[in-house]
Amino acid sequence: MPFCQTKCTYCNFHTAVVSQARFAPYVSCVSAEMGRRREFYAAAGVALPAEIANAVVDTIYIGGGTPSLLDPGHLLSIVAAVRENFAHELLEVTLEADPETVTDGKAAAWVAAGIDRISFGVQSFCDEELKAAGRMHRRGDVYRAAGILRAAGIRNISFDLIAGLPKQTRESWRESLDSLVELAPEHASVYLLEVDEGSRLGSELLRGGARYSAGDVPGDDELAEFYETACAVLGRAAYEHYEISNWARPGLASRHNLKYWRREAYLGFGAGAHSFSGTERWANAHDAAGYVDALSAGRLPVEQLEKVTPESALEEELFLGLRQLEGIDVGRIEREYGVSLDSRFARLSSAGLIERAGSWVRLAPGRVSVSNEVFVELMK
Repeated sequence: MPFCQTKCTYCNFHTAVVSQARFAPYVSCVSAEMGRRREFYAAAGVALPAEIANAVVDTIYIGGGTPSLLDPGHLLSIVAAVRENFAHELLEVTLEADPETVTDGKAAAWVAAGIDRISFGVQSFCDEELKAAGRMHRRGDVYRAAGILRAAGIRNISFDLIAGLPKQTRESWRESLDSLVELAPEHASVYLLEVDEGSRLGSELLRGGARYSAGDVPGDDELAEFYETACAVLGRAAYEHYEISNWARPGLASRHNLKYWRREAYLGFGAGAHSFSGTERWANAHDAAGYVDALSAGRLPVEQLEKVTPESALEEELFLGLRQLEGIDVGRIEREYGVSLDSRFARLSSAGLIERAGSWVRLAPGRVSVSNEVFVELMK
């Protein structure tokens, strides 16, 4: 759902601020894409294996953008389209939501639609940081929205925080972490600010400019400290650190997102949605208007269709697997790919960056913050 109320300064996603009149036609096209997927995939040259085409759907993730902007009826039709077009045994249905968009009526309708998990784009509990980042909500909105969701019966809530926002300090970061712990969501994600040309803030930082409070962005050393603080605070609060950027109460890790890190198959629908069949990756064109035009004309605007080679699959196994704190089963990977990884892991082990227990390898405790160095070295 690539629609937002406004464009955050740090956002590098393909989202747009559009009239709500465009929501209904878009939702209709997403439902149509599900219903005609076999026909569309065949025309686009996507070879969907039978075991994926006939798989049972157990998770849905409605992301964006800000899908909580949509009328609840639109979200109900999306979930209904999944139920109508796929064999399903739904265990987790997640909706991304911004705090200021939550109302009593919406929350009740979401629960009635079968949505049982809300992923909140909190980003910060400091109003000064939220203003600088172009966010619409404020600290009080998070507390209000969390109460509404609990009252409606939502028992699985995730909060996102961003380390490195403009005007963020050691003290304000700790305040955000403490506020998160106070509200006790079942899941928490901590992301480091991305700096690239795809966002207004990132572009300004790369040019050395001062707009969008670029001069108030914390440095790399501070980011590393913020991350370590998050690890410590969330650990003391009994959250399990199961992936580099993600923590959860026991048994409440994101079922859907685990599929990405475990290289399991997933199908995406809508503008900019990505899919993975195990042998191919593809994505729909990002422009929402172009997507609607294409679907209305009876075709799917697939782009970036690529075969996954054994070499790239192996790299994904290592890179994505080591993002998980439990690590990777090296023996399984060596058997499946017919390779020996001893030489790759030997230099990392001697540097104290990884630890090995039998067939399993994982990032060494306390070295998660330098994971990128590990990944770069591993791919050599």
